[in-house]
Amino acid sequence: MTESNDYGGLAKTFHWLAALFVVLAWLLGTFIDDLPKSWEPRMIFTHTTLGLTILAVLVLRVGWRFARPVPVLATRLGPTVEQLARAMQWLLYALMIAVPATGIVLAFARGQSVPLFGLAKIASPWPRDRAFARSVKEVHETVANTLLILAGLHAAAALLHHYVLRDRTLLRMLPGRR
Repeated sequence: MTESNDYGGLAKTFHWLAALFVVLAWLLGTFIDDLPKSWEPRMIFTHTTLGLTILAVLVLRVGWRFARPVPVLATRLGPTVEQLARAMQWLLYALMIAVPATGIVLAFARGQSVPLFGLAKIASPWPRDRAFARSVKEVHETVANTLLILAGLHAAAALLHHYVLRDRTLLRMLPGRR
C-alpha cells in the first residue's frame, strides 16, 4: 500500500490504458460497418489487436494488484457500498476477459485465424460455422455493450465521489496526482 493512499503510477497506467483500449475497441467494433469496405481487413486487425492488448494489460494489472494491494480509503457510504464497488471492479475485470475471449471464439467460428499483433496467427481449431458465428457475435456484442455501460457507471461513481461526496476517490487514480 502506498503511504499517500494513492494508486501507484503503474496501477494508474494500467487503469487508463485499459479504459482507452476498451473505448477504442468498442467504437471500432460498433462502427466498423460504417467504414469503407476496403478498410475492413485493417480495422478487424486493429480491433483484434486492441482486444488482445486489453487482455495483456488486464493480466499485468491484476498481477500488480495482487503484488501491491489497493490502497484503503473509507468513504461516507460505508462498508456495504465499498464491497459493492470492489465487486464492480472484479466484474469489470471479468468482462475485460469475456469480451476478447468471445471475440476469439467468433473469429474461430468464422473459420478465421487470430492475429497475434502481426507476429503470428492462431489458426481456427474448427471449421467455419455461420450459425454458431452469428450466435457468438450476439454474445460478443452484448458483453461488450455491458462492459461499456458498467465502465460508464464506474466513471459516474468516480465523479459522484469527486463532486458530491468530495472525497479523494477520483483524485487518487488521476495521472500525475499524489
